[in-house]
Amino acid sequence: MFLLMRYIAKLLKALASEASPGQIAGGIILGMIIGLTPLSSLHNLFIVVLILVLKVNIGMAILSFTIFSGIAYLADPLFHSFGVWLLELESMQETWTAMYNNEWVALTEFYNTVVIGSFVTAILLCFPVFPLARYGVLQYREHIHAKIQKWKIVQAFKGTKFYSIYQTVNRVRG
Repeated sequence: MFLLMRYIAKLLKALASEASPGQIAGGIILGMIIGLTPLSSLHNLFIVVLILVLKVNIGMAILSFTIFSGIAYLADPLFHSFGVWLLELESMQETWTAMYNNEWVALTEFYNTVVIGSFVTAILLCFPVFPLARYGVLQYREHIHAKIQKWKIVQAFKGTKFYSIYQTVNRVRG
């Protein structure tokens, strides 16, 4: 229960932070890609490097990864079916064969139906998810944040000794 409350607090803090909506949305989509695809895939190493190099919200990437990992578990049969369809496309057979015969590209495991199906799905979902996430952050900051700060439970929590210690630790950590 405490862990769930901690994640919710981090989510709300990230949404209200000084990070731009684009940085938060970027963290969401990069975490989504890692979460939807099998974790041991080579392309996920590249995505982790992007998370560290680009100025995206790392906390949102981790939270997004956690949420989309659960979704991926449920959607794996759909990813498999989509991957089978992609790998059996007649017009792509030469491409798949060339990729498979190249030992560096073969490391991506795109010959696996779940890997290719989930990866292509994640890339396609980036196009609607990024602007929706960005819009959601803007809407939260404009309409919802002030209302949440007025809730009695939030005000009571902010009045506790635990919260003042938490704020001190956060200031020290930067």
